[in-house]
Amino acid sequence: MNTVTVYTTTRCPYCVMLKNFLESQNIPFKEVNVETNPELMNHLVNKTGQMGVPQTEVKGKWVVGYDPNNIMLALKN
Repeated sequence: MNTVTVYTTTRCPYCVMLKNFLESQNIPFKEVNVETNPELMNHLVNKTGQMGVPQTEVKGKWVVGYDPNNIMLALKN
């Protein structure tokens, strides 16, 4: 089961860093590009109150921005 979803845009350097981090840790994730789907961006804003990316949903918890430490913490809990 995929427990990590990364919401990104096409030209976001922190999104690339985050995806590279997850890959380096062998953490499978699903990427959702919100740039191509404005409805998904609205969904994110409603969930987290944040417009920026990356935003990562880990087991139902939200981590905003490039924050490997909190992603690892959320995965352990």
